[in-house]
Amino acid sequence: METQLEELRQQLEKQSLINQELRRQNQELEQRLQEKEKALQELHAQYRHDIEFPAPSDAEPQPEFRKSRAAVIAPEPIPETVDVRKARVKKTDSETDLIVKAIQKNDFLSRLDDEQIAMMVDLLETSDVRRGGEVIREGSEGDSMYIVAGGELLVTQAGRDLRTLTSGDIFGELAILYNCKRTATVKAKTEVRLWRMERQTYRTIITNKSKKKREQLLGFLKTSRTLKDLNDVQLSKIIDSMEEVKYQNKDVIVREGAEANTFYIILKGEVLVTKSVNGLQKQIRRMGKGEHFGEQALIREVLRTATCTADGPVTCFSIDKEVFEETIPVEHLELFDDSKMLQEAQAPEKSSFSSTLRLKDLVPVLYQEGRFQGDPVTLGVGGFGRVELMSRSNHGHLYAVKRVSKKHVVAKRQEEHVLFEKKILKAIQCDFVVRLHATFKDTRYIYMVMEFCGGGEVWTKLKEVGRFDEQTAAFCTACVVEAYAYLHKKNIMYRDLKPENLMLDARGYVKLVDFGFARELVRGEKTYSFVGTPEYMAPEIIKNQGHDFAVDFWSLGILIYELLVGSPPFSSSEPQKIYAKILDGVMTFPPYLSEAAKSIISKLCRPRPGQRLGNTKNGIKEVRHHRWFGNMNWHKLRMAQLDAPTVRLIRKGPCYINFDRFPEDQTKADEEFSGWDRDF
Repeated sequence: METQLEELRQQLEKQSLINQELRRQNQELEQRLQEKEKALQELHAQYRHDIEFPAPSDAEPQPEFRKSRAAVIAPEPIPETVDVRKARVKKTDSETDLIVKAIQKNDFLSRLDDEQIAMMVDLLETSDVRRGGEVIREGSEGDSMYIVAGGELLVTQAGRDLRTLTSGDIFGELAILYNCKRTATVKAKTEVRLWRMERQTYRTIITNKSKKKREQLLGFLKTSRTLKDLNDVQLSKIIDSMEEVKYQNKDVIVREGAEANTFYIILKGEVLVTKSVNGLQKQIRRMGKGEHFGEQALIREVLRTATCTADGPVTCFSIDKEVFEETIPVEHLELFDDSKMLQEAQAPEKSSFSSTLRLKDLVPVLYQEGRFQGDPVTLGVGGFGRVELMSRSNHGHLYAVKRVSKKHVVAKRQEEHVLFEKKILKAIQCDFVVRLHATFKDTRYIYMVMEFCGGGEVWTKLKEVGRFDEQTAAFCTACVVEAYAYLHKKNIMYRDLKPENLMLDARGYVKLVDFGFARELVRGEKTYSFVGTPEYMAPEIIKNQGHDFAVDFWSLGILIYELLVGSPPFSSSEPQKIYAKILDGVMTFPPYLSEAAKSIISKLCRPRPGQRLGNTKNGIKEVRHHRWFGNMNWHKLRMAQLDAPTVRLIRKGPCYINFDRFPEDQTKADEEFSGWDRDF
């Protein structure tokens, strides 16, 4: 018996040792799996350039600093009309349900409103693809988005399998916003049926719907007795400040006897108006689409004289008294003249445009040392050309010469924007905007001879130090505010503010450059281009609702944030996630930002354009008077009498020392003879 017990004890000890070894092996295996998972995540991050086919991820880490230059999106012409009758394909209830669910799951498209989603469902076309057929090719330009109706597709990038798409998946959606290169290849693994929509169809319908809605609201406002003396510019500003609100059946919108502080326009549904008579609610009238109530609340202290209740689902556009008073001065009901803010008497402007400078007078400046020694100095490279440093042969004056391929301009349909950039810069005489000295052309290029700003790009300086202190950020921003005041007075909106487009002159003062996306606009009107840099785009551009000068104030808020933090508030490696974050509007501030900085950013980045700081009744004066600029002497800034805190960022040495270095471009653009540049 004892022998058996001893054997049993030994077996138990042996089994215990085996269990310990197994636990150790399991722990090692788990650790190795975690290491592999981490390596896979790093590899995924390394190759995660696919903006349309990201792997699913619940949380995305925010970058500490923005490391790469922001991409830009050039505006495309929008056709006045588009024939969509051919595109209409009747859908079954199950097909409609699949499409709507797919849209609701998508980061960007889920932000569309009910009307826009219904429009998409209505206009999606069918497309059948055979097994092995290629729907999208990596590197090609895209003009359509797709929803998988049935079958399976394989997504690959640089030869690597990324994922499989099945029924209800969306891909290629960025192509309906702008012309972008496909970053992956999509092939059919089986017979596939797709729902498809082209960009021009989507954008034209959305734009036309937005225009009609705006015209409709303008017409509704003109029927108000209180607002009848306002002009279209003022009414347009009111629309920009109004918000859409929805009510369910029996919801009380306003209650008799309550303090009145909101004005409503009915967009959809019906509202019952009742009044208390002997303790009972007596119906006075029924109101429908286009009718409004509560207008007296905008101009005087009153109590509600009746109760308004939703009879079924109701959608209203509303504005409260406080916002209205910020938008339109109640005492005289006319817009504040922003030009009065430029208090200094200004001498008649003289153009700096030179007619004596000749292209043959300009010679390239060469690198004096380093691996590019002897090559011409390139100050910057962009999508449309290069900026080279040149000097005038007879007296050595330095110029930044922008050289743009004419054929590339035509291919991207940017002729109008290039011509307008020349027109604007030729007329501008502002110390906070880079000067244009002359323009030239030959069979291959157009040339714009610009003022040379030797301090380099604000972008470069920001990357070198990570983030600016508040004094430096406030000085840079104040220079932009002065540029805006000048441009907006001339009815020019800029639309492409970012650190890459801000240059430092030798004294450290900031100047705006690159007016390729600028636009002249009559006050009160809207434009509907999808244009700008994703991280800096205002919500109304993304939603195709029509935009105006208010987008410049939104981008000013984003700029302040990036200067202080090192990265913009809404950022991602995937543009559609950027747009989704902008539309959500949730901005988080690091703890080191001052309350004043948080305040000015929040007020500039209000979702409703009519409520933004700088775009209310007192105009840009409100920006200048914000407490964040409490130490700014605006008069001395305009007179260039302040010591710029940015000077410490400027390195001393050769004239090109504050710029990145680029190899010489040995290639030549093709010749182009269409004649669009005859005015250059």
